Parts: sequence; C-alpha cells; structure tokens
Amino acid sequence: MNHQEEQEEELEVLRSIYEVDDRFKEIDDKTFQYKFGEDGHYKSFVLEISWPEDYPECAPNINLDAFYNKHISKDVKSSLLARVAEQCEMTLGGAMTFSLFDWANEHAEELMAEQQETTTVDLETDTLRNEEPSLPVESTKKEKKENLTKAQKRKMNNRLNTKGELERGWNWVDVVKHLSKTGSS
Repeated sequence: MNHQEEQEEELEVLRSIYEVDDRFKEIDDKTFQYKFGEDGHYKSFVLEISWPEDYPECAPNINLDAFYNKHISKDVKSSLLARVAEQCEMTLGGAMTFSLFDWANEHAEELMAEQQETTTVDLETDTLRNEEPSLPVESTKKEKKENLTKAQKRKMNNRLNTKGELERGWNWVDVVKHLSKTGSS
C-alpha cells in the first residue's frame, strides 16, 4: 500500500471515530486538531497534527501554535511537544493520529502539570515586555474632543455657576407654563 492509500484509510477511520466528538476538528484532509480539557480552563490546549507527504513512514508535524494555546507558557509547550514526539517515534510506520490524540487525552493532566494559572493582566504585561519599549497604555489612547459651536459654548457658559457646575433646577419644568400649553380638559 502506498502512502496516499494509507492516509485515505486513516482519514476514514478518524472521521468514523470522531464523528460526534465536537472537540475534534478536521482542518483539511491532512490536518487535524483536538481540544483537551475544559473550554477556557488554563490547563486546556489544542493539539494540531498534520501529515507530510510520506506519512506514516515519517512522523507527522505536531503544532501547538493555535491561537487557543496563547495562555500556555513556552516551557510547557516545548515539554509537551517533546513528549508527543517521543510517542511518534514509538509508533512510526503505522497510523498514529488517533493513538497520539488518545495518548494525549490520557496524559493531559500530566502534560499540563507545570502550567500556572495566569490572569489576563499577566498576559498583557508579558506581551508588553516582549515588545520594544513604547509609550504607556494610557498615553496611546487619544480622546476625541467634542467640537462645539460658539452658540453652544455661550449657552453652556450661561448655565454654569462660578464653580463650573450647573445651577440647581436648570432642567426643571415650569409647571404654570406647561399647564398653559396643554390646556384644560
């Protein structure tokens, strides 16, 4: 059997196994993703496996660079990649995508044991530290000033007292004037 036929056969098997599993995603005929852990949990991750042309005789490409994995530290990613690569070496020559996903599922807690819970503030400061020095976050935001006409400014100043506050009752309705406009019923 040539590589293409083996890949087609494994693709059929993967589709039948993961038919109803919403954590499995087929990107294309040679790229697959599987999400481990609870959605949004700091120890969850997405493992992507893509097949090169001569797969299964050579190891598949393993990727953790999905946007979902942005919370995972570099050390944990490299450790996880090394452990999955070890599993690839053990099963080289046969269909291994399901085996790798299954192994990672069984060892997910162990693989992510060193992952620390981070807050969004920590992630923002990490990305700011990795970038070139820039202006503080507050100074980069420019507030758009509201342009007022002279008449609007004059009217605004007439309403304000010496402290710059609106006078008490500036928006009160004159009851007599209001009743005279509505008329008697």
